[in-house]
Amino acid sequence: MVPHLITARTGPINELEQRILDTTPAIERWFRLEWMEHTPPFYSSVDIRNAGFKLAPVDTNLFPGSWDHLTPQMMPLAIQAAMAAIEKICPEARNLLVVPEHHSRNPSYLANVLQLKHIFHQAGLNVRFGSLSPDVKEPVTVALENGESLVLEPLIRTDRRLGLKDFDPCTILLNNDLSAGIPGILEDLHEQYLLPPVHAGWTVRRKSNHFKAYEEISKRFGKLLGIDPWLINPMFAQCEDVNLAQGRGMECLSTHVDALLSRIKRKYKEYGINEKPFVMVKPDNGTSGMGVMTVHDAKDLEALARKAKGRTGAAKDEPLASEIIIQEGVLTNERISDAAAEPVVYLMDRYVVGGFYRVHAGRGVDENLNAPGASFEPLSFSDNGRLPQNGEKPGSSSPNRFYMYGVVARLAMLAASYELEATDPDAEVYD
Repeated sequence: MVPHLITARTGPINELEQRILDTTPAIERWFRLEWMEHTPPFYSSVDIRNAGFKLAPVDTNLFPGSWDHLTPQMMPLAIQAAMAAIEKICPEARNLLVVPEHHSRNPSYLANVLQLKHIFHQAGLNVRFGSLSPDVKEPVTVALENGESLVLEPLIRTDRRLGLKDFDPCTILLNNDLSAGIPGILEDLHEQYLLPPVHAGWTVRRKSNHFKAYEEISKRFGKLLGIDPWLINPMFAQCEDVNLAQGRGMECLSTHVDALLSRIKRKYKEYGINEKPFVMVKPDNGTSGMGVMTVHDAKDLEALARKAKGRTGAAKDEPLASEIIIQEGVLTNERISDAAAEPVVYLMDRYVVGGFYRVHAGRGVDENLNAPGASFEPLSFSDNGRLPQNGEKPGSSSPNRFYMYGVVARLAMLAASYELEATDPDAEVYD
């Protein structure tokens, strides 16, 4: 299933698809050599936007949810990737402790957690769930809408280890992005693997660090393919001290929005693109906070600031200082049932394991689709459909299009590995 594209099936994206297919052996060798030097995140998901003239990742999640939206046909790949990932980290592992979001009883989120259990159970692990919530003082059984259930248990911390009653895991999987901070119970663990590490959480992580790493990788990858890196890279800028409600940091925001819009206009002119440039303004640390805003002109920021000031208690409720990323907006010209759609690719270890389309009938092509009201359509594959098909016309083959998405997602995953290495507090520093 390739969703309907409102742009013609010619131009840079089809040229990029053909270039990637023609260069597949070199691309796969390039990734292989990178993974000899760098450790991929344990798991991740990447939001991708296809503008018809540009294909780029716009967000990389290191604590991915929504595993339940992957189809049963994708499970063998996920299970094999889980086996490979665990074997590298803790080959003798028997037990896996999953620590989910402690505040969520959302049925969809719990279905995601249960899907993770199914994947790792099939990979040969005993899987149990430990809650960070202080309200969970004894095992709690939660029923799901599909008739299944899961048990949340209180975490038990000994001197140097974390586990549950009669359950001592060598590996602990976080499905909690730590946006509320790093709980002390997760620190200073001894001979246990915490995946992802705590510095992957939003307490430490910054999107600007990620896209700085991605920018460098896109330049090298662009040289490998002989393409302009801009075709796969969203430009960005960053402001460190912004509070819309108090009017602080507006000059920085306005300056960077103007400059970035000018750079996008030049690129559009270079490629003959007749679209209105825009940028996305969003928190750099990924928490919901201010939300994600589409800005077509620096003057739009004044209206946003007035709106923030007008909210009841805004000055008190808004963070005193917010780090903001201003990112080049990438249109989505993909449609499912006339609604805007974007592919989300799921990865475990170094492998693409599946994905789905995020669809939002109430949002425009220049808006954030990861918002209430979104729905999900699975990526559909026929037998062996995940493998690229040689000789197919660019833009006409689902496997070829999804292979291209997978390549871009792996570039983002590689950027995440660079990012985590650069922010690792325990990394060795050489003079």
